[in-house]
Amino acid sequence: MKKISMILCAAAVFAAAVPLPAPAAVEVEGGAYVGFFDKYLWRGYDLSGSGGVIQGGMDLSHKGFTLSYWTNIQANDDKEGGFPSGEATENDITLDYSFDLTEMVSLNVGNIFYDLEGLADTNEAYVGVTVNTLLEPTLTAYYDWDECEEDGLYLTAVVGHGFDLAEGLSLSLGALVGYNQESDYAVGDYSDWHNYELSVGIDYAVNENISISPSFLFSSPISDEAKALIDSETVGGLTLSFTF
Repeated sequence: MKKISMILCAAAVFAAAVPLPAPAAVEVEGGAYVGFFDKYLWRGYDLSGSGGVIQGGMDLSHKGFTLSYWTNIQANDDKEGGFPSGEATENDITLDYSFDLTEMVSLNVGNIFYDLEGLADTNEAYVGVTVNTLLEPTLTAYYDWDECEEDGLYLTAVVGHGFDLAEGLSLSLGALVGYNQESDYAVGDYSDWHNYELSVGIDYAVNENISISPSFLFSSPISDEAKALIDSETVGGLTLSFTF
């Protein structure tokens, strides 16, 4: 948290010191959200000792750029990891730029800074390509350029689809498969298929700005290397979101 506080303070000082031209108003869109989940599951790894967690964050977007903050807080004691209830175990800051290459293809590039409690902080750059058609297939490559000693690559292929059930009520289905290429710090020191995930979620719009979203996800390892590191897992949760 100390690093993040220093970054935010430096940004505030810089913003105050640099004069901005008066005329044009900057239009910023975004949202904030908070959710409770029965565990913190990341790339198939249970990172909360199967204890409940509170996860929340905020996104701010302007002309294709999005700055995001996300945090994970233990709701129950994680005796395996040594994290007591109420401790923030991870804080992420992501800068993303998204744009359309054509009417059919969209691209997003960015970097994720991981501030990790009890582990060395690291950075992942990523690039994702989405085909704007049925199921919106998306291929994303993540590259840990900070702490990984080997290739540091992790690839995901994702498909998904949404259905309107009623006014203000929708259902979303998704599937993901991950491939690890020597991302030895974050995932494992091997190159093979890592895990697959199946997800389902419901979004209920309370009004134009507030929505409630229960969700469920199933994850399972694929290769023998992955099976030696992770187990089949499920995670369920409920998220409250506010957009502006």
